[in-house]
Amino acid sequence: MSTGLLERTGRLELGGGRSLRLLTALEVLEARREAGALARDGTERALCGNACLLARALERRGRPVFSDGRAVLAAMTAGEIETLARRWDGFRQRENPSPEDGEGRIEALKKAWSTRPMSAFAGACSEALGRFPPRRGPGR
Repeated sequence: MSTGLLERTGRLELGGGRSLRLLTALEVLEARREAGALARDGTERALCGNACLLARALERRGRPVFSDGRAVLAAMTAGEIETLARRWDGFRQRENPSPEDGEGRIEALKKAWSTRPMSAFAGACSEALGRFPPRRGPGR
């Protein structure tokens, strides 16, 4: 991969046992609420929001690195928070496309998904049913 980062479903590996994971909608709402409580004005909201998202998304060996957004703000520089938040957002967009991504991107993703190799089990039921033709007539 060109970014040097390994991806697997729902997780973006950063190295050193650290990873960013996708968040549920509820976790995003909780992060926004926490950020609202931390930020004193609109100019602080973006940094606080990113810190609160990272508090939930950043893990080391499957465990949260930070307890909350305030802990992220205390431990990381604004630049580190911004860099990790951008990585997380790019990962989120790749893993969870939305209508706001544009019709061209959505169509390209749908095409890519439809051309993926099928599972070894795809069609297994229809193949088995083909061996046993339906019975006709009485006793059916």
